Amino acid sequence: MLSRFFLARPVFAWVIAIIMMVAGGLAIYNLPISQYPPIAPPSIAISSFYPGASAETVENSVTQVIEQKMTGFDKLLYMSATSDSAGASRIELTFAPGTDPDMAWSQVQNKLQLAMASLPEVVQRQGVKVSKSTRNFLLVVGLISEDGSMDGNDLRDYAQSDLEKALSRVPGVGEVEVYGSQYAMRIWLDPDRLVEYRLTVDDVIAGLRAYNVEVSAGQFGGAPAVEGQRLNASIIVQSLLETPEQFADIPLRVNEDGSVVHISDVGRTELGTESYDIEAFYNEMPAAALAIRQAAGANALETADSIRTTLDEMSRYFPPGMKVVYPYDTTPFVEVAIDSVVKTLLEAILLVFLVMYLFMGNIRATLIPTMAVPVVILGTFAILGLFGFSINMLTMFAMVLAIGLLVDDAIVVVENVERIMVEEGVGPREATYKSMGEISSALIGIGLVLSAVFGPMAFFTGSTGVIYRQFSVTIISAMMLSVVVALILTPVLCASMLKPIPKGHEPADNAIWFLRPFFRWFDRMFFKSRGVYVRIVGHSLRKKLRYLLVFVLIVVGLAVLFQRMPTAYLPDEDQGFLMV
Repeated sequence: MLSRFFLARPVFAWVIAIIMMVAGGLAIYNLPISQYPPIAPPSIAISSFYPGASAETVENSVTQVIEQKMTGFDKLLYMSATSDSAGASRIELTFAPGTDPDMAWSQVQNKLQLAMASLPEVVQRQGVKVSKSTRNFLLVVGLISEDGSMDGNDLRDYAQSDLEKALSRVPGVGEVEVYGSQYAMRIWLDPDRLVEYRLTVDDVIAGLRAYNVEVSAGQFGGAPAVEGQRLNASIIVQSLLETPEQFADIPLRVNEDGSVVHISDVGRTELGTESYDIEAFYNEMPAAALAIRQAAGANALETADSIRTTLDEMSRYFPPGMKVVYPYDTTPFVEVAIDSVVKTLLEAILLVFLVMYLFMGNIRATLIPTMAVPVVILGTFAILGLFGFSINMLTMFAMVLAIGLLVDDAIVVVENVERIMVEEGVGPREATYKSMGEISSALIGIGLVLSAVFGPMAFFTGSTGVIYRQFSVTIISAMMLSVVVALILTPVLCASMLKPIPKGHEPADNAIWFLRPFFRWFDRMFFKSRGVYVRIVGHSLRKKLRYLLVFVLIVVGLAVLFQRMPTAYLPDEDQGFLMV
C-alpha cells in the first residue's frame, strides 16, 4: 500500500512535498500574469499608408486589393478592414482559438506578397506591415512639453523618429501605433502655374527624386595607394536636401532659351508634418501618443514594467521640458484584481484553519490539513506552468474554491486516525496504519468524483472553452494533488505530530486548557443540532411524497429564476476609462 511505503520512509514523503513546492515557486516566478486568459482568438493585422488619398481611394486601391488575396487560410474565422481619410488602411484577420499565431502570420505574409505588385507604387515604398498582437491596447504612452518649448508636431516627430523603434524592441510588445507623424518637407503646388509652365505633378515628383538623393563619386586615394599617399577620403557629390530653400531651388525643366523652371516657380515649400489629420492633447496641452499592443502570450505586467524602464532610461536624453505620461494603462487594474484574489486566497486559508480548529478542538490535528494547503497550491501552480496557462482571475478563483475542497482529504485522514485512537486506545502510528487501510480507496474515489464534476468544462469549444479550460484544469489539478498529499504526506504528519488519546477521551481534551470548556460546550451544541437534523431526515423518509413535492417546487422556482436572470459573456467591470 502506498501510505505504508511512505510511513516507513517519512523523509521520502517530505522530499516529494518539497519538490512540489519548489516547482510551484519557480512556476509562479515565470508564469505570465493577466486579467483573463487569452479569450480573443489570435488575429493578424495588415497596416499600410497611402499619403494624400481619400478613404474611398484607399478602399478601392489598397484595402480591396489586399482583401482579394486573403483566401485559402486554415481556420480563418472572419476578416475586417478599415480605410480612413488620413490614408491609413488596416485589415484584421481573426483565426480560430488555438491557431498558432506564428503560422498564421507566415501564411498572411505569403498571401500579401501576391498583392504587393497590384498596390500603388507610393504604398509599396511606404511599406506594408504585418503584425501579430492582441486586439486591445496594453497602455498608451504620451509625450508632453511642460515648459511649452515644443509644440505637438515637435513631440509627434520625436515620438516616431526616436521612440517607436525602441519600444517595438521591448520584449512582450506586439505593435506600437503612433498617433501622428514625423516632420516632412511639404510642397504646395499652384495648379495655374503648373498649367502656365506646361508641367504636371509627375514632373515635380521626378525632379524631387532626381535631386533629393545622396550620390557618392568614389574616393580620393583609394586602394591600391601610390607611394607617399597620405590621404584617403570619400567623395560625396550631392547629399540629401534639408531646408525649404534647397527644395525650392530644385530645377524642373530647362527651357530652350536657357531659363530654368524651379519648384519655387510653381509652388512653395515649407517644413511641416506628413499628416495633419491627428491631433493629441493631454490636460489641454499638445501631446504625442504611442498606443502599445501586447504580444500574444506575453506577461502584461512585465511588459508594462519593461516599457516604463526603457522610457526612464531614454528620458535622460530627452529635450529639455519633455516628459512621459501614461494617460491609458490597463496594468493597475490587473494588479489590483490579482492582489484582491491573492488576499481572498489568504483569507480563505485562515478561515479554513479556524473552522477546522473549531470542529477538531486540537491545534495539532488542525495544523496537519493546514500544512497540506501550501503544498497543494504550489504544486497546482507547477501544473499550470506545464500546461502553459497564466495567473489570472479564473485560475486564482479556482484556487480559492479549491481551498475548501483540498483540505477535505486531509481532514478525513486526521478524523479517522483520531477516531481509531479514541475507540481502540492505540498510538498515532498504529492508528494511522489502520486508518489508511480503511480510507485509501475512499480518498481516491472522492478525488475522481470531484474531477468528473469539473472535467467536462475542459472540453468546451471556442472562447467559452478558453475561459473555463483553465478554471477546470486548475481545480482538477488541486483535487488530484490533494489526494496525493493525503496518501503520502498526511499519514506521515499524523504519525509524527498527533499525541496519543486515551481510550474513551474526546479530541477536545487535548485542547489548550482554558479553551476546553468552550470546545466541550460547542461539541454538545453540535451533537444536539445533529440530533435535530437526524430527526428531520427520519420524518422526511416517513413522509416521502410531501417532501418530494417540496423538492419539485424548489426546482421549478429555480428554473423560473434562471430564465429571468440576465446573461452576459463576462461580468462588467468599471476600470475608470471612457472610450469615445
